[in-house]
Amino acid sequence: MHSIKFALIAGLAGLLASQAFAEDTMGAMTMMKGGQVTAIMPDGHMGTMMPDAKMSAEMMKMAKPIKHCMMMITDAKGKAYMIDTSTKKAQAECEKMAM
Repeated sequence: MHSIKFALIAGLAGLLASQAFAEDTMGAMTMMKGGQVTAIMPDGHMGTMMPDAKMSAEMMKMAKPIKHCMMMITDAKGKAYMIDTSTKKAQAECEKMAM
């Protein structure tokens, strides 16, 4: 159960970390498909999966909606960090980047 919770949290973080990898795709960003789970590990690698209906229902029990723009960054060694976007200035920069 804890691994599913971690996977969900990591998936949400992975969605946001895709900002960091946008340069690899020439700036083209795509949205997640319905039901898709994205996971990001502390070392910066990430993956996606389309869980079956049962697993998806279990994950949704633990899911919380994202209420504001979130950002991730990786350091030179590839370790991932979440950026604090709680201020209005940080929110504006995050939203500008996501557009």
